[in-house]
Amino acid sequence: MKTKSLVITSLAFAAIASGTALAQNKPMGDKAMEKCYGVSLAGKNDCAAGPGTTCAGTSKVDYQGNAWKNVLGGTCTTLKTPKGTGSLAPVNS
Repeated sequence: MKTKSLVITSLAFAAIASGTALAQNKPMGDKAMEKCYGVSLAGKNDCAAGPGTTCAGTSKVDYQGNAWKNVLGGTCTTLKTPKGTGSLAPVNS
């Protein structure tokens, strides 16, 4: 009886873990994402932010023009920051 309970519990945890892993592979449901430059806060960029940075989390200042974040497709240029709106291409800070 204990073995049966242990097997059922193990299967339940495996199902939960695999469901969580699958959910993480689907960014924002089925919607497309786009790189949006100039909208990330310092240290919150998604990847390479030009000279002096290597990848995610390495931007030095808020709204760095060559640092990007993944945002929902079609929304980048509507995002407003103290330095202007988001851009689909790198901008001078």
